[in-house]
Amino acid sequence: MDTELPQPTDLPQLTEDSGEFRLPRSRLANERLHALIPGGAHTYAKGDDQYPEHLAPVISHGRGAHVWDIDGNRYVEYGSGLRSVSLGHAHPRVIEAVRRELDRGSNFVRPSIVELEAAERFLATVPTADMVKFAKNGSDVTTAAVRLARAVTGRPRVAICGDHPFFSVDDWFIATTPMSAGIPATAAELTVAFPYGDLAATEELLTRYQDEVACLILEPATHTEPPPGYLEGLRAVADRHGCVLIFDEMITGLRWSAAGAQGLYGVVPDLSTFGKALGNGFAVAALAGRRELMERGGLRDTRDRVFLLSTTHGAETHSLAAAMAVQATYVQEGITAQLHALGEHLADGVRDAADAMGVGDHIVVRGRASNLVFATLDQHGQPSQPYRTLFLRQLLAGGVLAPSFVVSSALSEADIDHTVDVVAQACAAYRKALDADDPAPWLRGRPVKPVFRRLA
Repeated sequence: MDTELPQPTDLPQLTEDSGEFRLPRSRLANERLHALIPGGAHTYAKGDDQYPEHLAPVISHGRGAHVWDIDGNRYVEYGSGLRSVSLGHAHPRVIEAVRRELDRGSNFVRPSIVELEAAERFLATVPTADMVKFAKNGSDVTTAAVRLARAVTGRPRVAICGDHPFFSVDDWFIATTPMSAGIPATAAELTVAFPYGDLAATEELLTRYQDEVACLILEPATHTEPPPGYLEGLRAVADRHGCVLIFDEMITGLRWSAAGAQGLYGVVPDLSTFGKALGNGFAVAALAGRRELMERGGLRDTRDRVFLLSTTHGAETHSLAAAMAVQATYVQEGITAQLHALGEHLADGVRDAADAMGVGDHIVVRGRASNLVFATLDQHGQPSQPYRTLFLRQLLAGGVLAPSFVVSSALSEADIDHTVDVVAQACAAYRKALDADDPAPWLRGRPVKPVFRRLA
């Protein structure tokens, strides 16, 4: 296959021909991907089963808020890199910082000075933490937090927020999902769930498993704001039962404030984990927390040591340089506020377009403005994969790649206006499908599928 990159000028948008459009080169590339890579992608959420059949573009390159596929089509992109690219692709300040380190070597037999500088920068940005340890992905740091909580409490059970979709690829979490094949059933027995926003139910859970639960782990905020007093109350419940409180800030980190949700809401967890936006696409994650806990994984504690995190590539200099550049950019340029303003513009436009077509109760935008998602509901108001397929297909036809409406700061007002225009066209098709009580004629293939399911 020709791998020459399309040039970023005079590229065609996806166009329909008698109601049909195709991505022939992407389709062939997807077939080759499946032949060589289980699932055809390295993250299940990027799989082609998440997109309309034969309309999963394979990306050539990206710049700012735009990406190009190998068929030569340009898209306005949302949810970039599963929310990891919040400043836009190839952000100049980040790329410059990375290039400076690449010429100096990336990995050594001893810590580099960049590790110290990155830790200082992180803890200055997230002052609620005393210590930090870097890794490459979110699963590693969340599992390290759980292991540390078990060690310091001497308790076996983990309490996860059952309303949050993902915490780790490790057994303690995946055992609780429909994709638990290969994991002993006993692994799931040590993980229990509590509902978000319900302090009474959490108290009851901890009472039922008195002195058995090592930690409460949750995303501090989700697609809705925490109920008034909830996080403060959860902090008190954890203290009362001797549990470690862990905030998974993979999504809320930087997008809620430069210091994450804990910085916005003023509730300090014992441990917290960061990733995604931290590297603007470069591989870096962080476990942060109170010194008395974190030192259990160090060399200055007299008790049994905890194998906290030990990663060959966790402190690669170029990724840590990217993280420092990202944090500096967020603080100095007020990126979180920019994301909020862009998200509000987008949400208002999408809601107006949906209302104008009479589908405002069926295409629903939810979440904090910096982290918008959309729900596609059928004629009975129930979540619908076929209607999601219809909506995604129409967006792709208009040059909008949007598994969510999570914005990056690289988006322009013109990008958002274009997106709203495309959404309006999608809403017109959605209205027709609702009136027909059948979205099938608009799908042209199988519906998209949920990530967590037992069978392929």
